[in-house]
Amino acid sequence: MNRRTMALPVLAGLLAPVLAGCGSEQDTGAGGDAIVVGTTDRFVADKQTPAPFDPAAAYDVAAWSVMRNTFQTLVRLPRTGTEPEMDAARTCGFTDAQNEQYRCTLRKGLTFSNGHKVDAKDVAFSLERVLRIKHRSGPSSLFADLDRVEAIGAHEVVFHLKKPDATFPYKLSTPAAAIVDSQTYPARSLAKGYELTGSGPYQLDSFDNKADTAVLSKNPHYKGGLTLHNQQIQLRFFNGSHSMEQALKAGDIDIMSRTISPNQVQELDMAQGKGINLVEQPGQEIRYLAFNMQAPTTRKKAVRKAMAQLIDRQKIVKDAYDRSTQPLYSLVPAGLPAHRNSFFNIYGEPDKAAAKRTLEHAGIHDPVKLTLHYTSDHYGDATAKEFAVLKKQLNGSGLFDVKTEGVTWDDYRPAATSGKYEVYGYGWYADFPDADNFLAPFFEKDNFLGSKYSNAEIRDKIVPQTRRQTRRAGTTGAFGRAQDIIAKDVPVLPLWQGKQYLAARDDITGTEWALNSASVLQYWELGRGAGD
Repeated sequence: MNRRTMALPVLAGLLAPVLAGCGSEQDTGAGGDAIVVGTTDRFVADKQTPAPFDPAAAYDVAAWSVMRNTFQTLVRLPRTGTEPEMDAARTCGFTDAQNEQYRCTLRKGLTFSNGHKVDAKDVAFSLERVLRIKHRSGPSSLFADLDRVEAIGAHEVVFHLKKPDATFPYKLSTPAAAIVDSQTYPARSLAKGYELTGSGPYQLDSFDNKADTAVLSKNPHYKGGLTLHNQQIQLRFFNGSHSMEQALKAGDIDIMSRTISPNQVQELDMAQGKGINLVEQPGQEIRYLAFNMQAPTTRKKAVRKAMAQLIDRQKIVKDAYDRSTQPLYSLVPAGLPAHRNSFFNIYGEPDKAAAKRTLEHAGIHDPVKLTLHYTSDHYGDATAKEFAVLKKQLNGSGLFDVKTEGVTWDDYRPAATSGKYEVYGYGWYADFPDADNFLAPFFEKDNFLGSKYSNAEIRDKIVPQTRRQTRRAGTTGAFGRAQDIIAKDVPVLPLWQGKQYLAARDDITGTEWALNSASVLQYWELGRGAGD
């Protein structure tokens, strides 16, 4: 049968799935054939990205989906709730009242997939390597406040922070803090190719771009808190979601993951008797426009503000996404306690007259010429529709003369972060479920966008102040203030917030636990049982 499993959100928008007969820890097994997972994600090892799965460089949900399953971190995101739980570490915690020193004790007997032992020196090496390489589009900004890492003996690691940071344990749960083998990985440069060496639940056996497949098998050396419900995962890469859906219906793949188009959500939901289950979960994926703050046109605040006054998010959600997303009026998504609808509070409903006044007051009387760039193959087929809607809205006002251009992800990402585009669309998936992660990576000095926008209050006051507070509910007011500042300056323009979808053959179990709050597919949750 077709079954749509609804997972309801709890605290801070995390995923707390309702069990709907799709399997659980008690009824899944670790045997059976390989589970075949389809995805439209693509990975290329080239000059720009010599190592797609190197923790010092990878900073996107596609790569992290592979890395979370193959690398180990000291702590990891929990199934439910907010507090990180132990993974490679046996214990972790702050050792001072100022939240400036964080100490972890490793589990004993940890081993990399190549047989090398994991010790405290590997942990220190891994974090220091990320900061040393400081890759342009990598995750080093997450650890900007890390002063030094101290390895004490084989099992003790102490992190000394420059400033208090109550979110540091959450950052250690991300693949940016993946533990790599200090005997295998170069200390000052990126690894080459697709090979990776980790101590996580799976090892990467093969990666074949020509055959559009990758194979991961259970890591026999893994020691951690996870229970694996399968022996092997095979990834199959598709050029589009339509061909992936056909493969699912034909039984050629077991799971259809990123990306499921809005039309497919409706079709899979309405289909009956096809042996497929659709799982829907709340998500923290956001989509936004980023501005080059040094380009001649978009450096003008009036241009960015006029766009904020014209864009109709409701129409984007309706016309491009068939209401499978929801309008977003802040970088911080709904569901997090600190969320505030700042863009709506300041600009209200789309208003052509207000946008015209904004431009005229800045001495701009002719239609503003811009090219909106988007990635044609990374976020799904609906992205082109989204930018067609944006173009229609802006040009329909008579105040803009907009063109759109789609670029493949391999070329798009380096061009966007190196300042070659004036306006471009980007997505963000939470590294961890806290408002800090939707603000600091965008506006700290070495931000992942490479943006030159700087606001002293956000950077020097709000972010440091909120990182002193271990009770995260107490950060709501300060984060609300930051969202108001962003809405007034418009260095970015939030558009919509997504939901998470997964489609699976009905003999696949564990799907209700498989997607975490960062939209990463946790392969270990998947098992094979009897179909309905």
